[in-house]
Amino acid sequence: MPHSPLIRMFNCSINLNASEEEAVRALPMRVKILGGKQDLVREHESPAQCCVVLEGYACTYRDMRDGQRQIVSFHVPGDMPDLHSLHLAEVHNSIGSIGPLTVGMINNSDLHRICREFPRVAAALWRLTLIDASIYKEWISNVGARDARTRAAHLFCEVHFRQASIGRVRDNAFDWPVTQIDLGNALGLSVVHVHRTLKNLREAGLIDYERGVLHIPDINALMEAGDFDAGYLHIRTASERAAMEAH
Repeated sequence: MPHSPLIRMFNCSINLNASEEEAVRALPMRVKILGGKQDLVREHESPAQCCVVLEGYACTYRDMRDGQRQIVSFHVPGDMPDLHSLHLAEVHNSIGSIGPLTVGMINNSDLHRICREFPRVAAALWRLTLIDASIYKEWISNVGARDARTRAAHLFCEVHFRQASIGRVRDNAFDWPVTQIDLGNALGLSVVHVHRTLKNLREAGLIDYERGVLHIPDINALMEAGDFDAGYLHIRTASERAAMEAH
């Protein structure tokens, strides 16, 4: 079902009741399939739709005047990377695919309607937007204040926790179609520096990568190497969500 990743992501924020889940599943959605390195949204566009990542990875990025690209976030299934277009007339970043990508396109008018009819769904979308902002701020700190090895370890920890929250980590491994060029664009490193950093992490037994799958043998050891605290991701357990909603 194309709405399932969106339902799972909502349930990371609130425990949807039956009527809310039914309304989310009833949202008209047009499925779109992209190949690798294709744009979904371009900077300065005024989209009338929001996208939901269904399969694969997307990234938010900006192209600099000198031709360099800065990736500022990766997006996993269930993410809605352009929610800000609901209230802003123009977007100031681009969103593209990292490898094959399947997204669901939902008209902004339908999202506005469900927000009016279901205030808790509106609050969940607002919370997802705030979490995106929290992730952006952490990325700035990561690129600006940590060395290359710590940056890479931190990023791998983030993706591990985000994929685990939606049930996409199996045997401490998850899909990872990100190239060394992409990783360099996300970490502010040259490809040579990325290669050297990944070699260091592999030799230390902190990561293993083969055929598009990243394996993390010991997440606690990688968290230590990456100076990582998952608090900025604001991932709640079902009991934590219930306790918050009770107040």
